Amino acid sequence: MYPHLFSEATVGGLTLQNRLTMAPLYLGYAAEGGGVSDMLLEHYRLMARSGVALVVVENATVDFFQGSGSKRTLRVDSDGNLDGLGALAGAIKEEGALACLQINHAGRFALAAAEPLAPSAVETFGRVPRAMAEDDIRVAIDQFAGAARRAKKAGFDMVELHGGTGYLLAQFVSPRTNKRTDAYGGALSNRRRFPLAVLAAVKDAVGDLPVGYRFLADEWLPDGLQLDESQAFAADLAKAGVAYISVMGGTYESFALPDIQKKSRQPGYMLDLAAAIRSAVDVPVIAAGRLGHADVAEAALTAGQTDLIGLARGLWSDPEWPRKVREGRETDIIICDPNCGEACMQMVMQGRPAFCVAWPPEKMKAWKAKFQ
Repeated sequence: MYPHLFSEATVGGLTLQNRLTMAPLYLGYAAEGGGVSDMLLEHYRLMARSGVALVVVENATVDFFQGSGSKRTLRVDSDGNLDGLGALAGAIKEEGALACLQINHAGRFALAAAEPLAPSAVETFGRVPRAMAEDDIRVAIDQFAGAARRAKKAGFDMVELHGGTGYLLAQFVSPRTNKRTDAYGGALSNRRRFPLAVLAAVKDAVGDLPVGYRFLADEWLPDGLQLDESQAFAADLAKAGVAYISVMGGTYESFALPDIQKKSRQPGYMLDLAAAIRSAVDVPVIAAGRLGHADVAEAALTAGQTDLIGLARGLWSDPEWPRKVREGRETDIIICDPNCGEACMQMVMQGRPAFCVAWPPEKMKAWKAKFQ
């Protein structure tokens, strides 16, 4: 019924059994302090068991104290968490999926940091971050490389650099948040310098391990990064050897805008961004954004808008999504409700582990009994 969705694909020399991936989704399931908790292990074991080919573990920080968005952000900044990360990678692979770890520095959105770092001192929700000196930039590059090295040691099949959501890598590329006048600011050729240096250091650290990139294609802000520049930057990343580009739009400063809220309720609302980036590169592209409708996802693959499908909240709300689609039971799928008021997002913003309000009562009861 859906020949493209369930066909094989090759990414970074690795074979994916189908075109379905779990896109990174932060739910606050790590332990306070960034450890791998039982809740996190169970969650990712279930996601891998779903039948997707690739599971991308979300937002592991390269600097827990300076670059973490919360106390429940997974840590990959020290060897102390290697055993937990190894258990996490193992749990995913035991269920038949490839395991990828997304590594990140939140930059100006590092809410847990006393003094956030950023390319420039641009006000962020009432706080002004400290503009990074060149020494800070070198430290951050080394932190990304060290984190990637630990991911490989822990047994992950891939690493993903988090250049989306307006985090540090994207902050350097954005003309809105990068006001520097040195070699890292000004023209796009300079603003891309930091993320390309991070990519080079990470690739050097992990050797033949594929390195993907979570990619901000459009900030959806008038003075922010837009497609004309992001397409050129995507081409740079492809030339520099990324294994794939996972496309998204928006940042924490645009997600709440009324027109973006309305747009984000529509199926496939970021497919135009994925298609635009795919036209500029020769590496696989992952699309995300309300692709929990199999007909929409299949049509996107058929039309060449994307190479792979990223499921995040849709897979979390119903981990049997791939099986139900394959078996023609789409009417049984528990659909992520775009009109729920983003209850899961509200929970994590309050520092609480999230549950899906669309879950049936018995699942909700079991989750609360175990984890609350």
